[in-house]
Formats: sequence, C-alpha cells, structure tokens
Amino acid sequence: MTTPREWIPPQIDPEVPNTARVYDYWLGGGFNFAADRALAAKISQIMPGVAEAARFNRAFLRRAAVFMVESGIRQFLDIGSGLASAGTLHETVQQVAPECRVVYVDRDPVAVAHNGLLIAGNDQVGVIEADLRDVDGILGADETRHLLDFDQPIGVFMLLILHFVPDSWDPAGILARYREKMASGSYLALSQVAADASTPKLSEAIDIYNDTHNRPYPRTHDEVLRFFTGFDMVEPGLVGCALWRPDGADSISDNPEANALPYAGVGRKP
Repeated sequence: MTTPREWIPPQIDPEVPNTARVYDYWLGGGFNFAADRALAAKISQIMPGVAEAARFNRAFLRRAAVFMVESGIRQFLDIGSGLASAGTLHETVQQVAPECRVVYVDRDPVAVAHNGLLIAGNDQVGVIEADLRDVDGILGADETRHLLDFDQPIGVFMLLILHFVPDSWDPAGILARYREKMASGSYLALSQVAADASTPKLSEAIDIYNDTHNRPYPRTHDEVLRFFTGFDMVEPGLVGCALWRPDGADSISDNPEANALPYAGVGRKP
C-alpha cells in the first residue's frame, strides 16, 4: 500500500528504507514505501520467520499493556513507538480503561507525523519527536507534563528499540535514568532481538540493515536481563516474545525460532 506523499516531512527521502516503515509493512500497515518493502523482502528471504516475530512483538505489547491496566496503571510512555499501526498502545489501553493517557516518543519525523494524524481529536494522547537518550527533554516536554504524572505509577514501553542502541551509548545507563524518575509501582516493558536464540543467518540479516543507518545490536539473555536492574521481574520473566503469557492458539508459532527471536519481559519498580 502506498502512502500519500503530500503529508511526508520534506526531509524524508522515500527512496531510503526506514526500519519503522519496514516494521509497519510486516504488521500489514500502509505507511511504507517501495524501498521499505524491498528491504523487508530481503530480510524475510534470509529469515522467513521475521514478519511473524514482528507480529508476536505487537501481540506482546497488547498483553503487557492489558496486564498493566489490570494492575492499576492509567498512564503510559511509549519510547521508540515507531509507526502506530493496528493494535496501538492507546487503542489497547483505552479499550480497557477509557481514562488512560499515553505519550508516544520517536525520533523519526515520519513516525511522529503519522502518529499525530492517528491521534487527532484524542486529547488523552500526545506525540513527541525526540531521541530516547534525551531523558530530560522527553520528561520535560509540554505533552508529557500535560498528560503524565511521574509522581504516580506509570507504564513505560521500549519495544524493539534497545537493539538499535550500541553499547557505546550505555543503554543500561539510559534505562537507569528513566527508572529513577518512575514512581514505585511503575512498570517497564521491553523487547530486544536475541543474540543467543540459535536463529540461522541472523548476522546476515543484520548486515542488510546497514543501508538504513540503523544497525541492530542483538543481545544475549543475560545482557537483556541487566536492563531490568532495579525492577522485579513479572512472571514468566524474560522469555521469547511469544512465550510471555500467551493467550490463544495463534499466540505461539510452530516455528520455535519465531517464538524466541525477540526477548520480552515486564518489570515492576518496587
């Protein structure tokens, strides 16, 4: 599906593939271009289960979000939200509790523009263009201060974003800065491509991403678990994305590689 080009920010070149739009394509969304679909096809040819894994990640978002709402959370910060396609965070939580408030954060102007269109008319949802490293800028933004109260428990989502953060950026340190601002009883949900999931040709697929200027950095189970320092892990802990509280026959693949490719977990700040 081709996106109307008149709304695209002028600094965006549709001929250059973009990881958020590739993910949107795998989810069946319509905000992607031919270059994105071509890259998605290359990666899918090398790793046939990758699109299925992307869908499992979106399903994990839904299950984790519902869990948080049922645990009393009514405000959410989605960092690295990408293009909000079907099954978005605000749609999910507001279906359970209409009073829920959500702020989306992404550094991609296309994602921000798309998400701004999507939430038009919903005064309980905001969108910020920012890099996840700008903790003070994100938490001090007008949208954040208007919609979120960090003196109260909050749900923070970082799904499939930390594997685009190299170790030189100190991702654990970045997470610690967010954790320090979160009230007791808050939750962190994250997912990250697994380096030790025995996924064939993972390194070959990662090399293709070099053309997007967003190289992934897969991490082992222990490395991802360290991101939850200062949080109590919610059962079943850090597991393959599809294995975090599956709620239906279509939640788990017959392909174990698709089940295990992204690690996923939820932690609660005591």
